Amino acid sequence: MINALRKTTSPSVANAIETFNVRPRNQGHMSSELRALFPDLGPMVGYAVTAVIRAEPAPLDGHRASTYGWWDYVQTIPAPRVIVVHDLDEPRGQGAQWGEVQANIHKALGCVGTVTDGSVRDLDEVRALGFQFVAAHVSVSHAYVHMVDFGLPVKVGGLWVKPGDLIHADQHGVVTIPPDIADRIPDAVAKVEADERKIISVCQSPDFNADKLKALYKQIRPGTY
Repeated sequence: MINALRKTTSPSVANAIETFNVRPRNQGHMSSELRALFPDLGPMVGYAVTAVIRAEPAPLDGHRASTYGWWDYVQTIPAPRVIVVHDLDEPRGQGAQWGEVQANIHKALGCVGTVTDGSVRDLDEVRALGFQFVAAHVSVSHAYVHMVDFGLPVKVGGLWVKPGDLIHADQHGVVTIPPDIADRIPDAVAKVEADERKIISVCQSPDFNADKLKALYKQIRPGTY
């Protein structure tokens, strides 16, 4: 299932989810502020490992999570893993938590990338590693950034993400896949794309006319008028 999803774009996944009528079409995806910074790496698919960070100069007592505890927690989520991080700062992105070192650590821990509404850096090195960054900001410095907590639901890009949620992301954005239908998504994608190819074929035909397009729509999209 994971391998099949890696061959599919996020818009195609979103289209496929719509066919199951399991949630409203305006839910289940992050806002447009988050984009994959390395689209050439292809779609990223994995199970969410969640955390919250901030970058105030001196963390309050009890407001810094254990690094070793975090590493242990990451490995409790099934692989492949996608780190999903909410930045508590206002404005967000004052310090980059994610760079070459963190990418190497987390790749070794079975992670394929990070989704964050905070900052990232070391883009050339991380891209060469094959580790994906989906981020809202890029920053030159890590400043005083630190992890505050982990293993809790986080809201990133307007979407609540729970630990273990199945994440699909590419240059178009980030979508979560409901677990009950995850293994049926590849077949649903194939059906949606087959109908789309019919529409495109008619539109690119040298003898195209609107009546032919209307006739096709009556077959594959009844109710359209």
